[in-house]
Amino acid sequence: MNVLVIYTYPHHKSLNGAFLQKVIDGCSENDQVHEAKVIDLYKENFHPALLFNETKRRREMHKDPDLASYRELITWADKLVFVYPIWWGRPPAMLLGFIDQMFAANFAYRDGLGLFPEGLLAGKSAVCVSTMKGPAHYPRFWLNNAHQVLMKRALFGFVGIKRVTFFEFGNMEKENGNQEKKLDRIYRYFKRMKR
Repeated sequence: MNVLVIYTYPHHKSLNGAFLQKVIDGCSENDQVHEAKVIDLYKENFHPALLFNETKRRREMHKDPDLASYRELITWADKLVFVYPIWWGRPPAMLLGFIDQMFAANFAYRDGLGLFPEGLLAGKSAVCVSTMKGPAHYPRFWLNNAHQVLMKRALFGFVGIKRVTFFEFGNMEKENGNQEKKLDRIYRYFKRMKR
């Protein structure tokens, strides 16, 4: 399988950077993974704001030449892996801006005749590896699972991605946050991961 990792954190010398490296290490030792590629949104200076004018229209976002290389990578991938922190109960604005632009009509979905659109990314799967300062159960119980609802239902389900796996690691800024154990869990998951 082809794996595309979308990394959303300002630098690599961080816990999120360590999780990214464990994803890459696990994939490199997995016989099921043909190739793994990384989109580093901060390193690439991705511009997350939607900009429209007389010549750049929202309904034509699916063929924006500035985003063509990203569309090719998403099309190429069998599995999309997102590595990011959870800030204010949701992914960073940088990642949400990437999603706004890349999961566009006529690329990621097509309006159909029924109640729901046709997901054009059907057959792919996704993994979300996220970190947070607070307890791991905070989003689930205090925020009514808003993070997973946003990612699984509002995004992935809409574009046809049905198989989604979540790793939400909490207490990551504590000295006793079991960081090494959590990093090893990610490494082992990606080493054994199947399509």
